[in-house]
Amino acid sequence: MKNVFADLSQIWSKRALIWELSKADFKKKFVGSYFGILWMFVQPIVTVVIYYIVFGVLRGDIAAEMTEQYPYLLWMLADIVPWFFFQDALNGGTHSLNEYHYLVKKVVFPINLLPAIKIFSAVFIHLIFALILLVVYLIMGQTPSVFWIQIPYYSVGIGLLCLGLSYITSSVMVFFKDMAQIVNIILQFGIWVTPIMWNFEMAGKWASVLRINPMFYVAEGMRGALLYEQWFWQQPGGVAYTLYFWAFTLGVLLLGAGMFRKLRPHFADVL
Repeated sequence: MKNVFADLSQIWSKRALIWELSKADFKKKFVGSYFGILWMFVQPIVTVVIYYIVFGVLRGDIAAEMTEQYPYLLWMLADIVPWFFFQDALNGGTHSLNEYHYLVKKVVFPINLLPAIKIFSAVFIHLIFALILLVVYLIMGQTPSVFWIQIPYYSVGIGLLCLGLSYITSSVMVFFKDMAQIVNIILQFGIWVTPIMWNFEMAGKWASVLRINPMFYVAEGMRGALLYEQWFWQQPGGVAYTLYFWAFTLGVLLLGAGMFRKLRPHFADVL
């Protein structure tokens, strides 16, 4: 366990290196693309438009029931923006070892930083979308609130959760390439068991089961911060649910870091 904590503390001590490599990774995504960084917005915007048309326009009656007095677009954006971050970070972290296989074979490079680099790369995109989110809120008449300062809190929670999960998925993917497809399926399923397009109260008796999903905490918290003027300890479940989220996240982080450390000696032989 002591070695696991040492690996995790290395992320902080090597933060300057992670920052520079994350910027390089972000820029690399759009090298050779005619429209460059514009492609970063296309899929998320198309996704938002489709969900808005289906739930906010075609089934406006359901949307009005779910969102009460709030416009469906604002209600949905509060949760789908952090979900995009979670999705991008987890996908990137899962592929990190395979994508940077040439660094894995370098003895001097601390490869436990690779998942963190991919997650920090996703942060750049998340910051842009978070800014767009706030601009849309202001355009549609929402008054800036002190509760909005909780956005970084939930973003940090997502980042740490993705780091722990990425240690697990990236380690497994070295030996089992199908892990990438499994992660994609879980993400496709996950967006529907997280209350992003629908109100969790519609789940009835299953609502308590759905709350096991840690992204449920983030989804409800972001909506509470942006729309309902709630602090994170005031959302349904209160302090107990907050403690559950952080216990789950830190548990996954320690488990993932331990698993990564145990399998690390074999990575170079397989890649």
